[in-house]
Amino acid sequence: MLRQALLAASRSGGARRVVETAPFTRDVVRRFIAGETIEDAARVTEELTTEGLLVTLDVLGEDTTDRERAEANVQHYIDLLRRLGDTRLEGAPLGTRAEVSLKLSAIGQTVDEALALDNARRVSTAARSAGTTVTLDMEDHTTVDSTLRTVHELRRDFPDTGAVVQAYLRRAEEHCAELAYEGSRVRLCKGAYAAPEPIAFTGKEDIDKSFVRCMKVLMAGKGYPMLATHDPRLIDIAGALAVLHGRDADTFEYQMLYGVRPQEQRRLAGQGAAVRVYVAYGREWYAYFMRRLAERPANLRLVMRSVTGRS
Repeated sequence: MLRQALLAASRSGGARRVVETAPFTRDVVRRFIAGETIEDAARVTEELTTEGLLVTLDVLGEDTTDRERAEANVQHYIDLLRRLGDTRLEGAPLGTRAEVSLKLSAIGQTVDEALALDNARRVSTAARSAGTTVTLDMEDHTTVDSTLRTVHELRRDFPDTGAVVQAYLRRAEEHCAELAYEGSRVRLCKGAYAAPEPIAFTGKEDIDKSFVRCMKVLMAGKGYPMLATHDPRLIDIAGALAVLHGRDADTFEYQMLYGVRPQEQRRLAGQGAAVRVYVAYGREWYAYFMRRLAERPANLRLVMRSVTGRS
């Protein structure tokens, strides 16, 4: 129930005003969000990659309803990717260790699917120039089919485009089977959007079971699984599946959110695993932040201290 309430709050203008104007909210938000500018994102990326971690960068801002805003978001991604390509780390472009995550709703999907595809091609071209890749984030359940169509079209010219499957959706295992082919990069996450019961699992146990079923499909397949979870039990299962299917450390990766279980991120990387940190930044942080709380409601007490003015 708390998870559903937090997801509903992520789309509430009233709740947004309360959280954004609370005196200490910004301090709490900094735990999970790298900052507001490209320079903030580049600084955090350099810090993480120096420690042996990989990075995927998400420019916050979604549900764009006009072409002008979509164009501004595309230009921001192009500028970010140029920065990654220009920055050198141990002689190589920073882009070789950092990719970008792209929400289609931020670049015109709500306006027109063809517009979003054209804009995604522009971002992918910039990513290729920077020596890196793009993963198309999955969003609300109503956009799944559109997003997968765009992935398949984009892969015609950019075969390294990453796809995302959300395990809480009932069709997740089916999508994993369709995407588990050679060269296919697939991020598996639990999902952080509200969806009706006929379309999605709502209980934690059912979502976890779906995640395991999806992992089995991806780890047995020929693609490159990107397993996005902080759950110790699921991480252990992933490791066991890697052994079962003879997967070397460079044939799959773990993904975790910036600010969540950083010691575990470094522990896994220290053992030789590929670990990618999902780093979000930008001024439009509210919806993303509330979804992170819905994934881990224990963090809500930090926000409540902020709202009530207690540090």
